[in-house]
Amino acid sequence: QYSPLITIILPSIFSNSSYINKYYCYHDTGISLSLKGMFSVITEFPNLHYLIVNEWLTVVHAFTFTADRPQLSCAAFLLAEPDQVIEVEYDSVDIDCRGGDFITVFDGWVMKGEKFPSSQDHPLPLHERYVNYCSMGSLRTTVRSNQNVAMVFFRVHNAGSSFTLTLRKHVNPFPCNVMSQTPEGSYTMVIPQQHRNCSFSIVYPVAIDISEFSLGRFNNVPKRSMPGCADSGDLVQLLGGNSLDTMKLVPITDVCVSFTGPTHMKVACDNTVVRMVSSGTFVNRVSFSYRMLDRHELQNIKLNNVEDFCFNN
Repeated sequence: QYSPLITIILPSIFSNSSYINKYYCYHDTGISLSLKGMFSVITEFPNLHYLIVNEWLTVVHAFTFTADRPQLSCAAFLLAEPDQVIEVEYDSVDIDCRGGDFITVFDGWVMKGEKFPSSQDHPLPLHERYVNYCSMGSLRTTVRSNQNVAMVFFRVHNAGSSFTLTLRKHVNPFPCNVMSQTPEGSYTMVIPQQHRNCSFSIVYPVAIDISEFSLGRFNNVPKRSMPGCADSGDLVQLLGGNSLDTMKLVPITDVCVSFTGPTHMKVACDNTVVRMVSSGTFVNRVSFSYRMLDRHELQNIKLNNVEDFCFNN
């Protein structure tokens, strides 16, 4: 039976902490700082260790945790391909719920109280996105995410406490709210006549090009980028900032069906988001490509005093 590849993410804010080299929530293959921009802002729990499952060798995996000491604040970030959703099944659980232990699956990611997807963009109310094993028990043993990310919080007070989660990946024909796995790539987002908002989040400073789109019925009208698109029920927003929650990001530009203009921008933020708003009347589609800015480009933005709210704020 294959195990998921677990990479321990050490936030840079913890890099000088002595305990970080003594133990982790889960001992495994190595250390990665590829998501440094996002994880460096984690300060909510000073002793919280983060895991990320970023590559699965088969469709079904078992994630087993056994405590060798009390582990009071742990979390596992689950990340699948953009066109997949994640199913988490409580399989074998041996924890003391009455003693304060818990395991909770969250439909999305949470950091510092900020959530992805945001409450405005997720189809479920916030309280339904948390599924606690200790309160649900046998009533609900399986949780399926609505996007390619999910999260598991757990706390155990006694050595020897353990649990096994069965993880499955399922194809999502119309992905909505995607966390990028890589610092560069291309993507096409489609909303098939649904009244919803969808976001593609890139947790790096990036150069981004919106190359093609059809929003609403006016597919042949040249595109334009300028204020005023928000009055349209169908538009694409480019957002940036240092928050995980898209509702806390700053609007950089809007693109809507009746406008034309530049679609190439450099965004020197920890999080860059392409967000599509759909009225549900039309089939909306947007294609874009992105790449991480190198150090030289970031330095030029600073030296040339280019207006950039991520630096200025």
